[in-house]
Order: sequence, then structure tokens, then C-alpha cells
Amino acid sequence: MNKGQLVARMARDARLTKAAALRALDAFLDNVTRTLKKGEKVTLVDFGTFRPARRRARVVLNPRTGAPVKITARRVARFYVGKGLKDIVK
Repeated sequence: MNKGQLVARMARDARLTKAAALRALDAFLDNVTRTLKKGEKVTLVDFGTFRPARRRARVVLNPRTGAPVKITARRVARFYVGKGLKDIVK
């Protein structure tokens, strides 16, 4: 499912226009992004948790040349599945 399909389903299920559903989805994504950027987590009970995490610097090998390449440390977003979603997907 892509963003357009998700917006269409949200609009149908919530009896909204597609424009209103798109605004709601964009607002949700924007708020999750801003919260993670501040270093805080976002928890949706029974769905999951979005958390910022640190990835350490490391040296890897270029698969084409075999030469070592240094990858710098960075912050990444992680998603941990909640129990409710995990049980449904089983």
C-alpha cells in the first residue's frame, strides 16, 4: 500500500474527503518526524513505538572493490512493534 492508497482508505473509513485525510496523514507524519528530531519517542499503544537511536561509526568493505569504507555515526529512526499489532499480524 502506498500513500495515495492509504489516504483513499482513510477517507473512506472515516467518511472524510481525500484532501482532509491527506492533511490528517501529513500532520501525523510531520509531528512524528519533529518529535523524533527532538530526540523523543512516540508511542501508539498496541501499535508500536517510534524511537530515535544512535548508530555507531564503523568500517565496512566495499563489495565491488574490497576497499574499507568508514561510515560515520548518525541518528536513525527505529520502529518497535507493539503487542497488539504483533498479535494481529501473527
